[in-house]
Amino acid sequence: MKFAVIGGGSSYTPELIDGIFAKKEVMPFTEIWLMDTNEERLAINFEFSKRLAERYGAKCKIFKSTNIDEAIKDARYVLTQIRVGQMQARINDEKLGLKYNIIGQETTGVGGFACALRSIPVILNIANKMEVLCPKAFLINFTNPAGIVTEAVIKYSKIRTIGLC
Repeated sequence: MKFAVIGGGSSYTPELIDGIFAKKEVMPFTEIWLMDTNEERLAINFEFSKRLAERYGAKCKIFKSTNIDEAIKDARYVLTQIRVGQMQARINDEKLGLKYNIIGQETTGVGGFACALRSIPVILNIANKMEVLCPKAFLINFTNPAGIVTEAVIKYSKIRTIGLC
């Protein structure tokens, strides 16, 4: 069973992989694909994930890719944990509310709305690819703002999705 992590270079990835291997009896993945556009961060998490697999005695193969199609093809689960615009976008979003003396951050208020405007098209593109390359897969969305992003996938895609925040 294949599991793909879009945003595999994220600092959240090691904890995610550790949790998967800690529950390997109930999550018997045979392949975990880490996909990211940042090759340096991807390489670090790839090596770390291989060490975790070894530590847990997991019989799961770890792969890395910068190609989303390769990563999600025939996956059973796809988890998205991306930040469109990276950390600078989050900083800009959070400063936007402060500029006008209103509450907000990357998931709520004007900052959350700005984040949603950037993230929704990217996540819908991933969902569209999933419809072709892994139509029976579940999308587990961890991308902020998780609620509105997940709602967009539910309304504008055929992919089954779960949102986490």
